[in-house]
Amino acid sequence: MNRIAILQDRASMLAKTRTFFASRKILEVDCPLITSKASVDAHIDLIPVLEPDGSKRWLHSSPEYGMKRLLSEGIGDIYQLAHVFRQGEYGVKHNPEFMMAEWYRLGIPFAAMIDETIEYIRLFLGNLPYNLISYRQAFIDYAGFDYVGMSEKDLLDYIKEKDIAFYPSIENEGKDALLNLILGVLIEPRLGENSLCALAYYPASQAALAQRCLRDREETAERFEVYYKGIELANGYHELADAEEQGNRLVEANEHRIALGKDPLPIDEHFLEALKTGLPDACGVAVGFDRLMMLRHNVSAIKDVMPFNWEQA
Repeated sequence: MNRIAILQDRASMLAKTRTFFASRKILEVDCPLITSKASVDAHIDLIPVLEPDGSKRWLHSSPEYGMKRLLSEGIGDIYQLAHVFRQGEYGVKHNPEFMMAEWYRLGIPFAAMIDETIEYIRLFLGNLPYNLISYRQAFIDYAGFDYVGMSEKDLLDYIKEKDIAFYPSIENEGKDALLNLILGVLIEPRLGENSLCALAYYPASQAALAQRCLRDREETAERFEVYYKGIELANGYHELADAEEQGNRLVEANEHRIALGKDPLPIDEHFLEALKTGLPDACGVAVGFDRLMMLRHNVSAIKDVMPFNWEQA
């Protein structure tokens, strides 16, 4: 399919996305792309926007904070089709500016949110079967070990034994960094080989913005990601609603940034105040629209499904 035909199909899939949400009575919202405060993540760097007076704002990496503020005001189920921005993320599967479909559902069970995400992905890829596997089980099945009870030294020894390339500072970044290296090199490429795969129930230490639960004597996060042919397509959560806990996690994320040699980011007090007023019980997910288009058209580079990529814009 030529470039123009792909862009015409892109427009069609944007329309089908809106129909998908409208049929479920999920309201479209349009939160700002430029924010005065930042979403804080140790591993996501934001693109700054300088005001004439020298003050700084940021292109958002997700509309999440704004959408949760609306949820706290009582808006109900919502979605946003948003351009989002992440500094330095450039490659065959990455572009610093890309399209994300993000939505939040009130009172929906965690498992049902996974099912709905799969339904959305099937709009693009057809009626593929899917399976769910826990993060812990994925390590048992694909890496050959159960990480619960293992030390950082055990994991580092495993990495060296498997001859997995690593940067020296990872030895000081903790257990999660070591697990995620193994996940990225040995496990993710095998997820969704012949079907959609939902990877769920991450370690609680990787909860990010998710609620926690005890599962098989392990404290886990109600978080999931969806993969197809080794490509991550979605990242979802049973959303954390505790403002104090959320504030603590943002502080921890900034501390992690500093440990990685990065600048800390200003915490969004508007977001935390919204949580204090009461975020309803909700699940949320973000899905990479451009990656779905890549798989839909069987192209190897994300630039092939965009009007213009970062170098062309």
